Amino acid sequence: MQATTSDQRQALRKQIRLQRRALSDSSQQDAAAQLLSRFQQAEVVSSAKHIALYLSVDGEIDTTPLIEHCWAESKSVYLPVIHPFSKGHLLFLHYHRQSVLIPNRYHILEPKLDVRDVLPVSKLDLICTPLVAFDQTGQRLGMGGGYYDRTLAPWYETQQGAKPLGLAHDCQQVNALPVEAWDVPLPEILTPSKHWQWTI
Repeated sequence: MQATTSDQRQALRKQIRLQRRALSDSSQQDAAAQLLSRFQQAEVVSSAKHIALYLSVDGEIDTTPLIEHCWAESKSVYLPVIHPFSKGHLLFLHYHRQSVLIPNRYHILEPKLDVRDVLPVSKLDLICTPLVAFDQTGQRLGMGGGYYDRTLAPWYETQQGAKPLGLAHDCQQVNALPVEAWDVPLPEILTPSKHWQWTI
C-alpha cells in the first residue's frame, strides 16, 4: 500500500527532528553563530523595524542571538502566542527583557497575554518562521498545526505586509517535500551555510 502524503510528511518530521536533536551542543553553538552572521547581513532584516521571532525548542537553531541583535539595533521583537479564542491562529506580542513568559499547551514559552502588547500581523515587517524541513523550491514543512500557514496566507496571496523568513539548520534541507494545497512556500530561508532566495 502506497504511503499517503500525510504519512510521508509525518515520517519526514520524525526523521528531521531526530537529526536536529542529535546535534551536539558545540554544533548548535557554531550553527547559531553562523546564522547570526547571515541574519545581520540580510537586507530583509536590516530594513525591518518590527520583527517577529520565536523561542527555539526541540533542537531548533537557537534564536537567542538574533533576538539580542534586534534589541541592540533598537528593533522591536515580537513572539507568537496561541490565540485564546480563534482556533489555529497566532497573535504576536511585543517581547522585551521584562516580558513574563509562560508555557503554552505545547510546553513552548510565550509572553503572558496582554492586549497592550499585541501587534496586528499587518503591522509586522518580518516574520521569522520556524520549520521542520524545507526543500530546494522554498516549500516549508512545519509541525502540522498550520499556525504559520494561516498567518502567512494573506502575504502569499497579496505579496504585501509582513514578509516571511525561514530559519533552519542545514540538515533540515531535503530535495523535495510532499506538498499540501494549504502550504505556504517561503521567499527566503537562512541556514548557517546559505541564504536561500526564491521568487514566489
